[in-house]
Amino acid sequence: MTFDRRSIPANAGFSIARATDGWALRIYEQRAINSVRGSILWLGGRGDIVEKYLETLDAWSQAGWAITSLDWRGQGGSGRTGGNPHVGHIDDYAIWIDDLAAFYADWAMRSPGPHIVMGHSMGGHLVLRALANKRITPDKVVLVAPMLGFETGILPFAVANFAVQLMAWASSELKPAWKHNEKPSPPHASRQAYLTHDPDRYADELWWKEKDPSLTLGPPSWRWLSAAYKSIARLNKANAVEHISVPMLILCAEHDQLVSPKAIHNFAARLPSATLVVFGEESAHEILREADGPRNRALAAIEEFLE
Repeated sequence: MTFDRRSIPANAGFSIARATDGWALRIYEQRAINSVRGSILWLGGRGDIVEKYLETLDAWSQAGWAITSLDWRGQGGSGRTGGNPHVGHIDDYAIWIDDLAAFYADWAMRSPGPHIVMGHSMGGHLVLRALANKRITPDKVVLVAPMLGFETGILPFAVANFAVQLMAWASSELKPAWKHNEKPSPPHASRQAYLTHDPDRYADELWWKEKDPSLTLGPPSWRWLSAAYKSIARLNKANAVEHISVPMLILCAEHDQLVSPKAIHNFAARLPSATLVVFGEESAHEILREADGPRNRALAAIEEFLE
């Protein structure tokens, strides 16, 4: 049976949860079909919206998992953190980690175990930060193309970090780090090429954002980028992640043009309980929104890991 990626499933719906400071976070919940195997908390990347992953979340629901997801503060249906609704902004990733820790504590208390936390891209980064800081205690973790570094060419991370911090210091709070797209690129560069080889799944995202333009987010601010580099630098410190013992599956696209595959490999080697699954040129950044071949392989790897 073909899943309708442009409608909310009948066993799902949205609500609002309040962060500790009262900020409204848009929450998606989907009941498990038949017997309940446990609960999955899905956390998307920068600029993501839950609607992009309805197909995958429904597949897990059909397999018996209770599903929860949220839009990060400042994006999707969770408002904006600055005066420009089209610029993604945060001053410090600690804000998001606090949101995650508080939400996780409530979610884990009211949802059936085992508790699985999954994060894509920036969401994967924030999950790893929360684990490193001992703010969440899931039973298993899945990181999909986690944002653990950026492609800086021949430029060392420390030099790129210095340049970004300088630009953030010299820029206004909401000055975008680049004009369009998901990364600095020529005006006519294909955003789809960075994300997925599947034109239909890519079109679904555009459809949802045309239906509700308030969900759309543009490029990040320089201060978002500054905060990202600072957060990555924290994880790069010696012994920052080596104590994390939770079983972890990491999916990496070797031809990813948005996050650094090399950094993902480095972190996988540092994490004592991590299993790394690598995809070749068949997959771009959004592995779970790829064409059926790589996507099905990713779903099978996750299913095997959860079993």
